[in-house]
Amino acid sequence: MIMLKNNFDLTGKVALITGGNGGIGLAFALGIAKAGGAVCIWGRNKEKNEQALKLIQNTGAKAAALICDVSDENSVQECFKLTLDSFGRVDGCFANAGIMGNEHSIIDRPFSDWRKLMSINLDGVFLTLQAAARHMIERAKNGDAFGRLVITSSMASRMGIARHEDYGASKSALNGLSKALAVELARYKITVNAILPGWVASEMTQSMVDNNKFTEKVISRVPLRRWGQAEEFENIAVYLMSEGSGYHTGDEIVIDGGYTKF
Repeated sequence: MIMLKNNFDLTGKVALITGGNGGIGLAFALGIAKAGGAVCIWGRNKEKNEQALKLIQNTGAKAAALICDVSDENSVQECFKLTLDSFGRVDGCFANAGIMGNEHSIIDRPFSDWRKLMSINLDGVFLTLQAAARHMIERAKNGDAFGRLVITSSMASRMGIARHEDYGASKSALNGLSKALAVELARYKITVNAILPGWVASEMTQSMVDNNKFTEKVISRVPLRRWGQAEEFENIAVYLMSEGSGYHTGDEIVIDGGYTKF
């Protein structure tokens, strides 16, 4: 009997997910865990970390949760070291942590608000991927070439969301970062892709979900006629983490229910 290789079996692979204690980040973690991978999530909220960790461990996967502020270089470096101490390696890094920020007109936005959002959404991704890339390149030079870097961007990088220009700017920058890294790191068999979610129900978007006028005006334009759900991002994480995505890099993967095609 011929046994076919399952390119989506993640047994032996280790994934790091920032902002992995809720929403899309937790969906990434659960998808990878269900496919046999080990998972380390980073988040700033201890209680949310513990709750998410229980869900991941219920799949039978090896998992850990660390408190990390991705906007702080020392915190990132220390948590990456702790991740390696626990798992020995990181095969995939999902830079998912981010905030929506406060709703302001640009003429009223405090510069401190702008800097806070950029420190998490942009600087935090840079610091996280820098740590992961160093580790993956070192492994590649030692004959163990494999790496997956995934950035959670947003459709806000392609369309305008009034009074959230800081968020849109941060996500647009991430698209450029992902493309540059895809070219730079390909020689080490490291792929880099960005995921661009559309309107997804989450803690971050709860005020919009609860706004009937917003749903009537915006969600009614989504061809699938509904909000996306976080769990619908489990399988894209498995694919991007797997051997099966080895020739897929430098992409902006839109998951928006067809919103941008309408």
